[in-house]
Formats: sequence, structure tokens, C-alpha cells
Amino acid sequence: MVTLSGFPSITPLYADMVWPAVVLEQHLLSVIPITAGLVIEWLALWLGGFDLSWKKAAVVDIVMNTVSTTGGMILLPMLGLLWEIFPGVLLYKVFGLSTFNPGSWAATFAMAVFATTAIEAAVVNWGFKIQLDRRRFWILCGANSLSVAIAFASLWIHPTKL
Repeated sequence: MVTLSGFPSITPLYADMVWPAVVLEQHLLSVIPITAGLVIEWLALWLGGFDLSWKKAAVVDIVMNTVSTTGGMILLPMLGLLWEIFPGVLLYKVFGLSTFNPGSWAATFAMAVFATTAIEAAVVNWGFKIQLDRRRFWILCGANSLSVAIAFASLWIHPTKL
């Protein structure tokens, strides 16, 4: 269908391209999750055995979250789309589920946590030359879990209108 302006109109078929990672992305980029995430991760860096002063922890926190947010804006929707293609479609057919089901939400949560943790760990390790052992990696992962959990909670407090 073409409108008078010469551009195709948007039909319901085109507008129905939404999956949990895209919805979560909007909430991850809102003020409360960003602010809470910065505080949580700053505390993890400062008090979690990284041997950083509070000022250095703040700098590392801001840099790693800037890189993580920038990369995550592209990576999280892509990972979510990959989930939808496989294994999501297979699970939906086998169990008769739709896109927005508990399994997809759990997968989206895990993808968000591990993607942001991997990016932030790379920044900490390579950008600031801070050695990451298993303990420090899991501290970052735990802090990211709390940050993503806050964004998830905001889904129910202020739901996205689809």
C-alpha cells in the first residue's frame, strides 16, 4: 500500500515486530535503572575487592557503563532477535507459546546480564588493566544482575505500551 506522499504506509504486519529484548532495552535506558545501576556497580567496584579508591571506582564505573550502554543498544536487540529465530521459534511451536512468555523473558534477562557483564569486564580488564579473576567477574555479574533486575521491575511498574 502506498500513501499520497509516495511512501509505503505502515500496516499491522510491519508493526508487529517486537520481542522481549526490544521492550527491555527501553527500560534499561531509562533514568532509574541507569542511576541505580551506576550506584550498584560503583559500590561493587569500590567495595568488592577491586582495590580501587572511591574516585577511581567512579571513573571505571562511568566508562564501563558508557561502553556497555553503547554496545548493548545494538547487541541486546540482536541477541533477542537471534533468540526469536532459534531456539525461540522451536520452543514456541513445541509448547504452543507466544513471544512474550516466561522462558523468553528469562532468556532476555540472562542475555542482558551476560552481554553487559562481558562488555564491562573487557573494559575493566583491557581499558583499565585491572586483572579479573573469577571472583571479580562474578561480582560484576552480580552487580549487573541487580541493575537488569531493576529494569525488569520497571516493566511491571511502568509497562511499555505495545
